[in-house]
Amino acid sequence: MLTISQLAATAGVTVRAVRHYHHVGLLPEPERDASGYRRYSAQAAVDLIRIRTLADAGVPLARVDALLHARPAEFAAAITDIDAELRRRIDQLAEHRLRIAELAGGESLFLPPEVIAVLDRMRGLGVGERRVRLERDSWILMRALDPHVVPRRVRDKNADLDDPETIRLLLACDQAADWDPHDPRLDRLIDDMDAWEVEHARHGDRPRYLELVVSRISEASPAWQRVLTALAHRAGRRRAAGHDG
Repeated sequence: MLTISQLAATAGVTVRAVRHYHHVGLLPEPERDASGYRRYSAQAAVDLIRIRTLADAGVPLARVDALLHARPAEFAAAITDIDAELRRRIDQLAEHRLRIAELAGGESLFLPPEVIAVLDRMRGLGVGERRVRLERDSWILMRALDPHVVPRRVRDKNADLDDPETIRLLLACDQAADWDPHDPRLDRLIDDMDAWEVEHARHGDRPRYLELVVSRISEASPAWQRVLTALAHRAGRRRAAGHDG
């Protein structure tokens, strides 16, 4: 007869594991003998070794008990099912590993290559990383809410980045990010950006993601918030004037 420590050592597990198997009902817990100790039989050692072997092979503990008492054909069928489940888990883990590896690329996890190329082009033109991150977020929102417009917007954005005036305004906005919202230099920037908006006005429905993008940019800089508010006010006046006409 074996003590719990001897039983655990025989099966190559810890005493804590033996107690856990008792708790989940895989291994019966013997009554205490006259001296107050629990004594385990050789059969208990065999059962514990079988439990440990199945558990180490990846068999869920919830299925171990059934396998311990299964007939050969039932055992083979159950093992086949468990193997198939393990393969599915392996495939899932392999996919997760690929996605984790993609995280090293940051933006590439969320956006297609043509959008990443736009962001990299902005960096190459000297646009600051804070503004690029906001641009990235706007593309993420666009892709989630209006995915069909992404190819057209990529073409429009690349065309804009071919324009020296667009680049000048992008860099000017970068410089203005930390200005006081009441800085008089913002008045000139608002005028310049409003003129750009008029020249580059693109007709069509107001995109669903635009309100979120404006909110995201406004949160990043009080100066930018003032610029966007002023531009929205001027655009609203132009639309009202157009309807009146």
